[in-house]
Amino acid sequence: MASADDQAAAQHAADATAMRRALELADRGPATGVNPRVGCVILSPAGEVLAEGWHRGAGTAHAEVDALSKLAPGTAAGATAVVTLEPCNHTGRTGPCALALVEAGIARVVYAVGDPGDDSSGGAARLRAAGVDVTGGVLADEVEALLDDWLFAARHRRPRVIVKWASSLDGRAAAADGTSQWITGPAARHDVHRRRSAAEAIAVGTGTVLADDPALTARDDAGRLLERQPVPVVFGRRPVPTGATLHAHPQTPLFVTGADLASDLEELQRRGIRSLFVEGGPTLASAFIAAGLVDELLVYLAPALIGGPMLALGDLGITTIADARRFDFAAVERLGDDLLLVAHPAPAGPQEGN
Repeated sequence: MASADDQAAAQHAADATAMRRALELADRGPATGVNPRVGCVILSPAGEVLAEGWHRGAGTAHAEVDALSKLAPGTAAGATAVVTLEPCNHTGRTGPCALALVEAGIARVVYAVGDPGDDSSGGAARLRAAGVDVTGGVLADEVEALLDDWLFAARHRRPRVIVKWASSLDGRAAAADGTSQWITGPAARHDVHRRRSAAEAIAVGTGTVLADDPALTARDDAGRLLERQPVPVVFGRRPVPTGATLHAHPQTPLFVTGADLASDLEELQRRGIRSLFVEGGPTLASAFIAAGLVDELLVYLAPALIGGPMLALGDLGITTIADARRFDFAAVERLGDDLLLVAHPAPAGPQEGN
């Protein structure tokens, strides 16, 4: 007869197997938008798969309800629901998944990651209060990786902010006459467009729009549009000409005043934007850094000296070295003749060094 430890190990292995299948299902859902990608597998008391479901986007059935809809009434009684995200406890365009599971007679719920939403969290507590056995944290790291941007935005109430600039060795983003194409080479530019495509939105200030008329698209080396395009976001109060190139972008541009970056980011998060790629120019980049709203720096460094006044960054409001914004290097990559420096904000605390 199997010991209690053996039974627990077997149960954990079965939960992990079902969770990996739920993760595969979750990955079928849309990678962008307000809602997360979620998958669900319903198992019989004997461990057989009864139904599967996943969330297909805002306004559609959540993964748990999608799976339950494929079962005849009463079939789910005593079953186990394995879900990548804690069942929601929120009534919106759909009802609470926690309640749907209780009403279906589900006896046990296994989930990977807790729901961080103010309104949607609490599903596990509701299930336990109804007598459902609940286990959390199964394959949490794998599900965290899938939901990385969504979880960050939900937990911080704003998108993840990546600030990028390209500069010469002496920190210049352009020559004295304003010319900046091309400081870096083809490999660096290819990397930028790849990262643009990975972000949900790309941000510039009105000064950059008026001066450079950027397209703000993600393109391949031949200039063709990549399949996934970031939403253009323009910060600033100056009007953008109706003939600006960004109006031809595949995604509808968003315009924000930039008067309060924290509030602007909260609004972008409410619109479903989880990651923001801040591309230009120095005024906007400096504002995000000064406000402490940067999660990653991407600095493309060209082996050239330019000199002059066209700095990659503006005033950060720092008057003494003790107040310097500190970052930790996460990676240094060689891209053709250029270097890419990837840095993340250093933890708060005393700094050592020269």
